[in-house]
Amino acid sequence: MRVLQTLSDGWALRRVWLFTATSRTKARFARTLLGSFWLGLSNLLSIAVLALVYGTVFKVQDFNRYVVYLGLGVVIWNSLAAAISAAPNLFELNAAHLHNNNLNPIFYTLEEWAFQVQTFAQSFALVLLGLSFFKINLIPNLLLVGWLPLINLLLFLYWFPVFLCLVGARYRDLYQLVPIVLQLVFLLSPILYEQKTLGSLAWTADLNLLYQVLNPMRRCLIEGSSPGWIDLLLLLINFVGIYFAISLLNRERRHLPFLI
Repeated sequence: MRVLQTLSDGWALRRVWLFTATSRTKARFARTLLGSFWLGLSNLLSIAVLALVYGTVFKVQDFNRYVVYLGLGVVIWNSLAAAISAAPNLFELNAAHLHNNNLNPIFYTLEEWAFQVQTFAQSFALVLLGLSFFKINLIPNLLLVGWLPLINLLLFLYWFPVFLCLVGARYRDLYQLVPIVLQLVFLLSPILYEQKTLGSLAWTADLNLLYQVLNPMRRCLIEGSSPGWIDLLLLLINFVGIYFAISLLNRERRHLPFLI
């Protein structure tokens, strides 16, 4: 019941954290001509360079398919990495507010989540439009079969960073560890290359949680395949993750002002 009450408290404040998240997004690109379009443009430039380099290195046969495969993987990974990287010091950045008011800490987690979702949406929309020149049915696939993988991605972007920010409040080593682990996971994930190229090590991708969040979305968009049991299992994991993340947040709430 405490979890439901905490979620209810967060929902009651939705106008506030949506407004502050939107304000952060606007302030991020203040006095720029292109504004938030820079998010998509930077990803498109990265995708173009990576596709050209690794497409040549791997000697890909179908370059158009490889551009879409790599592009979707990169833009989704960048959103996951950005949310995870920002998580460990979330409460540290809001220390003044935590020390001076009794606002439920779920507010700060929801504000950060809304900011990351807005960043993802702005970047993903432009990248998806650009990649549609290589594969025209990406947008229809997103609307028809990509909704469940998208929901799973958005739910994961909330609960996993919440765990990290709570652990990061207690153990500052996490600030140093997260970037290292993210870099290693990126290199071990079939994002720039296909899983089959791992050969006997292909099983590592099946145990890679971040890749299992990323891959269903990419697969549905490219192949147009309907969500399967993996998507339903991931949805269950997300709901369980949210429950335990909020439970841990409730347990740590009274300790947070003394940890930061």
